Amino acid sequence: MLTERMLSTLIHDITATHLRLQPVHEDHIPHAKSSKPTLLYAHVPFCERLCPYCSFNRYPFREEVARPYFASMRKEMKMLKDLGYDFDSLYIGGGTPTIMLDELCETIDYARDLFSITDVGTETNPNHIVQPWLDKLHGRVQRLSVGVQSFNNDLLKQMDRYDKYGDGETIFENIGIASEYFDSLNVDMIFNFPSQTEEILIDDLEKIATCGCRQTTFSPLYVSNATMRKMRETLGPMDWNREYRFYQLIDGVLAGGKDPMFRRTTLWTFTRNGVDTAANEGEIDEFQVSSESYPAVGSGSISCLDGMMYVNTFSIDEYNQAIAEGRQPLMGKTRMSDRDLMRYRFLLQLYQQRFDKKQFERDFGCSVEVGLPAEMAFMRMNKAFATDDANELTLTPMGRYLTVVMYRQFLSGMNNLRDQARAALTGPEHELLFGDGTPEHWREEQ
Repeated sequence: MLTERMLSTLIHDITATHLRLQPVHEDHIPHAKSSKPTLLYAHVPFCERLCPYCSFNRYPFREEVARPYFASMRKEMKMLKDLGYDFDSLYIGGGTPTIMLDELCETIDYARDLFSITDVGTETNPNHIVQPWLDKLHGRVQRLSVGVQSFNNDLLKQMDRYDKYGDGETIFENIGIASEYFDSLNVDMIFNFPSQTEEILIDDLEKIATCGCRQTTFSPLYVSNATMRKMRETLGPMDWNREYRFYQLIDGVLAGGKDPMFRRTTLWTFTRNGVDTAANEGEIDEFQVSSESYPAVGSGSISCLDGMMYVNTFSIDEYNQAIAEGRQPLMGKTRMSDRDLMRYRFLLQLYQQRFDKKQFERDFGCSVEVGLPAEMAFMRMNKAFATDDANELTLTPMGRYLTVVMYRQFLSGMNNLRDQARAALTGPEHELLFGDGTPEHWREEQ
């Protein structure tokens, strides 16, 4: 689709221009401006398998590296406490946060003792939705997000996930069992893999409908400059022309018709209808959507605070050393301009399906038409708005897809920001690891 490619190129150019790391001289992020609890993100960068499309900070799991890392992350949490922060929600991403169950549980318990946390969400992989993980996480974690990506065994083999994380049939059965242990179990899926067919996607949708999950996230495949080559070698070249059709299928099967099985919580998160969701209404297993501003801990994490992004070092060694010296491991920062913040608000609220014009005017001192004239003209020209009045914007089906494209490209831009941080590494940590991810010098040490 020509419109999609134009929009992708535009957002790519904007993020490449504005998401540029600058040197940082601070020893810590700014002190908290309010005692009101907010969201804390924690990053665990260890995996048993390193997926070829993933650009998050991640390293092959070794216990002797991971155990002191968890201890350092708890110390960084205490640093935030000393800076006046409090949190009512904790989201743990990766990597694979559940890779060391005892350390994860200790970290969650410590965070609950330190802050006002009542809600914990964490990511995991399919081989960890069995015992003893289920019993240990029950009560500690309210929202579990399982990175399934696809139930198709051929795709799982291409992604190097089949041998380690299990076949699609076993994953399907284990989701049904695990869903009883959590307030919400989200199944994280990806669409538009190069070798994914329409038939494979429909089969995945049928399994989502019957597997027992409360929520599912179908995100389009997006990569960074650093992962593009390896992804092509492993999965094949991208075909962007299918993305619109695939998204139509997902949205139509899950949330279309007179009696849909799911409702749209965001544009690529769907929550099952007919279940008791009163206590969790509004809870989304996408931490970036939960808050525009949040601190983060862990190697490779990014704190977003008042228009500034602070990036922690991607080096595990440098991370541990900084924490031991009593300072946060900041390696770079980038400031978002007022116009960038307007664009971010525009994107984030449209992604959540309703843009509040009055709130925008209160926060930025101008109307969205004045603040973002080109963006509004583009969306109106492409008939993106179902509602466009003095109070709000809502989306047509075409508007939903165009917003999916914008959000996909924004996240790809964030991946390229991570590439900049990774490029600052030296020695073996500089390598972007794939497969079993073991550098030669690690093999020699064993």
